[in-house]
Amino acid sequence: MGPEVLDDLFAVIKIRKGSDPETSYTARLFAKGRLKIAQKLGEEAVETALAGVAQGPDQLASESADLLYHLLVLWADAGVRPADVWKKLAERRDRSGIEEKSSRGKS
Repeated sequence: MGPEVLDDLFAVIKIRKGSDPETSYTARLFAKGRLKIAQKLGEEAVETALAGVAQGPDQLASESADLLYHLLVLWADAGVRPADVWKKLAERRDRSGIEEKSSRGKS
């Protein structure tokens, strides 16, 4: 098992998008809309951050899995494919974080 598990999970999420919201949590998220999906992602991000400072590695791994799942649901709803994100990461691979961030300009 490796990073391809995210691509596999994304494929399952896309399939579940059209499922019955009464029987599929994923379909229920899609039915509630992108705002709700983003809210759940934010909740999971906070839980992951807190697990990172207040709990052990197993709980951090569990919260991280929840975070990644909700991120993939958001991507699917927004029409972003994992390959799109992998491409962005590859483009940034040989740049320092400071250099990459400054190239985006000031907001």
